[in-house]
Amino acid sequence: MCAHVLVAEDDEMQAELIRRSLLAEGHTATVVHDGAAALEAARRLRPDLVVLDLMLPVIDGFGVCRVLRGGDAEIPVLMLTARSEEDDVLLGLELGADDYMTKPYSPRELMARIRTVLRRSGRADGVREEPVVRAAGLTVDPVRHEVRCDGVPVECTPAEFQVLLAMAGEPDRVFSRRQLLQVTRGLDRASTERAVDVHIMNLRKKIEADPRRPVRLLTVFGVGYKLSGGRA
Repeated sequence: MCAHVLVAEDDEMQAELIRRSLLAEGHTATVVHDGAAALEAARRLRPDLVVLDLMLPVIDGFGVCRVLRGGDAEIPVLMLTARSEEDDVLLGLELGADDYMTKPYSPRELMARIRTVLRRSGRADGVREEPVVRAAGLTVDPVRHEVRCDGVPVECTPAEFQVLLAMAGEPDRVFSRRQLLQVTRGLDRASTERAVDVHIMNLRKKIEADPRRPVRLLTVFGVGYKLSGGRA
């Protein structure tokens, strides 16, 4: 089944590589870059797995793992560490991590470890549904492929749905056109980055009271787009 994986990695290039590898495996992913954001996303999304870098800012991976295990021991954790010292690995495992990998590693090996952890935890047995994502008054249901805006059903194309799902999963994150285009790959491989502008324009017509003055789906000039995390 498709699992939802929370990736907590402060190296943005490394995080993007993991995210793309997960998408290629048929999973969905939420990426955060510090420990506080990891805990907030874990509480809000209740992912099937947390891929957790130990060297995170704000709260390190040990602290994140300690809090996760204190509140919800059911979420599997796969640690990533640049350290190879035995004490670090043992401490992570004692805190409740299900597995660990030492950097550098190959994406193929990481995906194999993720499959193993998901299988062991029962998260890949087809029983657990993907989480419903909520942000900015929107509800995005990956299983039923449904979107609601303030409780009202919204019809979306497959590409629009994937764009909205990605942005709702990480409210207030700024996505570049290239990143949003990557989300729709496989739906229309002939698409260009300009197609993302069309998807955004169409989504604004569907979820904004005034598409010309959006308060949910915002443009970050020179960078891309973001979904405001607050209620409109």
